[in-house]
Amino acid sequence: MKQLVQDFKTGDIKLVDVPSPALAPGCVRVRNAYSLVSAGTERATVNLAQQSLIGKARSRPDLVKRVVETVKREGLSAAVRKVQSRLDQWKALGYSCAGTIIEVGEGVTGLSVGDRVACGGQDYASHAEEVVVPQNLCAKLPEGVALEHAVFTTLGAIAMQGVRQADARLGESVAVIGLGLVGQLTVQILKAAGCVVLGIDVSAEACELAARCGCDAVATRTSGDIERTAARLTNGFGVDAAIITAAAPTNDPIELAAKICRERGRVVMVGVTGMELPRGPFYEKELEFRLSRSYGPGRYDPLYEEKGVDYPIGYVRWTEQRNMEAFVQLLAGNRVDVAPLMTHTFAIGDAPKAYELITGKTEERFVGVLLKYPERVEQASRLFGMEGTGQAGRLSNNPAARHSSVVLGVIGAGNYAQGVLLPQFKANADVTLRMVCTATGVKAEKAKEKFGFETSTTNWRDVLADKAVNAVLIATRHDLHAQIVCEALQAGKTVFCEKPLCLRGEELDEITSTIQKSGNSRLMVGFNRRFAPFAARARDLAGPLVMRYRVSVQPLPSDHWINDPETGGGRILGEVCHFIDFLRFTARSRVVSVFAQGFGRENVQVALRFADGSVGSIDYFNVADTDLKKEHVEVFAGGKHVIEDDVREKGQAEEVRQFVRAVKTGGLMPIPLEEIVDSTRATLAVLESIRTGRAIEL
Repeated sequence: MKQLVQDFKTGDIKLVDVPSPALAPGCVRVRNAYSLVSAGTERATVNLAQQSLIGKARSRPDLVKRVVETVKREGLSAAVRKVQSRLDQWKALGYSCAGTIIEVGEGVTGLSVGDRVACGGQDYASHAEEVVVPQNLCAKLPEGVALEHAVFTTLGAIAMQGVRQADARLGESVAVIGLGLVGQLTVQILKAAGCVVLGIDVSAEACELAARCGCDAVATRTSGDIERTAARLTNGFGVDAAIITAAAPTNDPIELAAKICRERGRVVMVGVTGMELPRGPFYEKELEFRLSRSYGPGRYDPLYEEKGVDYPIGYVRWTEQRNMEAFVQLLAGNRVDVAPLMTHTFAIGDAPKAYELITGKTEERFVGVLLKYPERVEQASRLFGMEGTGQAGRLSNNPAARHSSVVLGVIGAGNYAQGVLLPQFKANADVTLRMVCTATGVKAEKAKEKFGFETSTTNWRDVLADKAVNAVLIATRHDLHAQIVCEALQAGKTVFCEKPLCLRGEELDEITSTIQKSGNSRLMVGFNRRFAPFAARARDLAGPLVMRYRVSVQPLPSDHWINDPETGGGRILGEVCHFIDFLRFTARSRVVSVFAQGFGRENVQVALRFADGSVGSIDYFNVADTDLKKEHVEVFAGGKHVIEDDVREKGQAEEVRQFVRAVKTGGLMPIPLEEIVDSTRATLAVLESIRTGRAIEL
């Protein structure tokens, strides 16, 4: 299918052929009829990507600070690698579309195949022939609402939330400052609510359009009589509220809003402007300043948007979905008319022209810019599609066969895979990069182009069904690891699963059972610290050992997917497993006892006892300052010691080299299966020990 993307490294906008996105639980697949180009938001995104590296840095000082912290903690080369990996990406454009549902995912309620829907959400409601959208970001369309009108729904919900934040009531007077697309929609929603509306913009044409759309009065910013107009419209009191929908680099819109509001009026920020509140008028009038967050409650909440957990209507009346539905009802009742706002429609094949228009390369007035899609989608080739089978084809690969080369299939290509693992595989002359799979076609096709894969897909079972693939790298989010490992082993592949191997004990049992039933034990997990240079020195010490591993990390955002217990399992499962495995490797002995205690998600002390009498401790925490080196290791035995004060080389290159050699030669896997299972069970025991407050005997 065709999708519009921007190369964030070069700034180029291009239409690419990508696989259709994978259908996820709680989502629907929609064949787009139209999508809407948001001139304000998308122009800012496009302009940022087209800046030089220095320009990007000036625009995002927050990211520069994170890079500096990475340099201090992990070294310059690691920081450069991360920056280059994040820049070399395609960004999906668009966040408002409308079309027809062609497939419904597991767990979806209230939506069916054939329903016409308006969809919203960055990275969901994209400029693409097909999109996969969570159910809470869809609004079902009633009969009579045209798809080309419904495509305005997401921006309509933004305008709706601004009106709600203004608490605009019947008969009140409201100024709308900034009469772009969101401003024009705001004007019409306010009129539908029975308000008296003053429209203000720097453009006379925008003011004229607002007047045609129902504004009671309009004024250009340069006219000099805005305050008199506001006074005349309100019997001298000033407006009850001012909604700022402008995009401006200055503080002028806020200063203007303060001048024209009545005492105890409300100022609501929807757009992007300077936000230095002038104390004088805000204090003297006791004005209230409010921010309006995108489409409404639920925005940026992964439980709501991604997992479909709705807010009870008795507690949150207007969620982002209910705002979308309310806007659709305004369209159905002809109380909002978007036809005057539709100035341009481009076929998806001509989509780059739309961006030439909104970025000013084409000098022509515009308001609503639509992209139109064909009724039928030409699918990208899917040579190995197995949708709906639930089972990968069983192949006859000899698990220990020798191969002339490693033919690699990759499932999951996020930042770590692209920044660390894939460059190592690509640089190895014995590796052929066969197929890459990610959840979205844009990421899959970009990874294919970037690393030179032969093909891409969004269905991970395609990788397992490809008979040419003899090795599989699994680097998805953690909740998928166990299932894919089992099916990959059943398919006769040699498997490299990035840590953790699984999130629950029953998943580990299922993996070991699959190995026994299939006879395929060709499994490796990305416990890379055992492959680091200092590991060999530590392992040379004769036990029993006293070991200590200290790890100081930066806190993850609370809503990061790794902190989701169902998806990521937390950093103990996702990262502490590295250090448990290192101690198990160094001691040359299995873990027999685990005791752990801590606080929060990322602060834990772990005490390990090994069968040979060795003991080890792990301190993993996020409470230190950024000057403390990230990793520090100490191992003591027999009057000798090994200390690594600042672990920089973490063993990824060596683990990939050994994995490739094992696949090609059919030799032993780099990590014995028994040790993989031991380290995983010990990591799971950390969580149990924290929960129960007692030592866990293994």
